[in-house]
Amino acid sequence: MENRQPSDAEWGPRSAARWPRRVSPARAAVLDLLKGQTEPLSQAALVEVSGLHANTVREHLDGLRRRGLVRRLRAESSGRGRPAWLYEATDNESTASEYGGLAAALAAAITHTSERPAEIAAAAGEEWGHELARDRGAVPAVPTTARRHVIGLLDELGFEPEAGGSPDQVRLTECPLLEAAHRYPEVVCAVHLGIVRGALEEYGADPTGARLVPFAEPGACRLVVPPIEEPGA
Repeated sequence: MENRQPSDAEWGPRSAARWPRRVSPARAAVLDLLKGQTEPLSQAALVEVSGLHANTVREHLDGLRRRGLVRRLRAESSGRGRPAWLYEATDNESTASEYGGLAAALAAAITHTSERPAEIAAAAGEEWGHELARDRGAVPAVPTTARRHVIGLLDELGFEPEAGGSPDQVRLTECPLLEAAHRYPEVVCAVHLGIVRGALEEYGADPTGARLVPFAEPGACRLVVPPIEEPGA
């Protein structure tokens, strides 16, 4: 049988189904509860229907809101005191489409107005990476776990990371902003690498050596994150 060479369109990752793609099974269960309701629920009501502790429900709701999967709105006032917050699931597919369009527009603006678009994009990505890691409760104390935490973050964001051909390589098999990355790779891919570097720093690790090779092979981009050791190890 003749060996078929991959076409240009096959190089690089697939488009992620949504942004962000993954949440934990526990948060997915809370999200499914909200999706099954005909009207928004208060946190107290969600505690009652889920059987979870109030602190656990609040943590899941905060995480789902950060990922754009749940919106919060005020209940109508019914007397003295501040009205309760109500929560409902969002239309994530619509949100993903709007997010991709916004990302492409911002990437175009940076490309056309800046003399150093990649540098600016990387700096923005690093700031975003710090924020995302803090949202996940990053503790900058154990550098040896930083790499694992950051790969977990990429999984949550929809990159579907897989082990690469060597211990320092990770294959990113999906991209939540694939269309924008094809049009403006210098900017979008720099943002993604910046996220990795910022998150590594937030977890207490030196990001030196981390690099991203966009559309490096059929089915994936290649992320290089050298194994991280404790100082003096």
